[in-house]
Amino acid sequence: MPDEPDEPEPAAGAVVEPALTEELDLHTFQPRDCADVVAEYVRAAREAGFTVVRIVHGKGTGTLRRIVHGVLERHPDVKTFKLADGTRGSWGATVVELGERPEVPR
Repeated sequence: MPDEPDEPEPAAGAVVEPALTEELDLHTFQPRDCADVVAEYVRAAREAGFTVVRIVHGKGTGTLRRIVHGVLERHPDVKTFKLADGTRGSWGATVVELGERPEVPR
């Protein structure tokens, strides 16, 4: 008797969403798509209950890092963010603390 799969295969043409993890690697995305990808990822990660995530943008020329940081500066679900330490990607990744953005005194 053959083993039966745990889950059926998706139908041809079906959209399969990958599991949400604590890391988003932007290497496979075009720079023009990264702002939307990052904004949606941060929203989904917070909604899923993550408190800290890591976004890998690479070291390269800094284009993706600037795009990522631009989104994070304005995103309402981002409490803080900083470049990763040496063990988590150094300046090729950004660690993001999710939560309510602190009020800025006026």
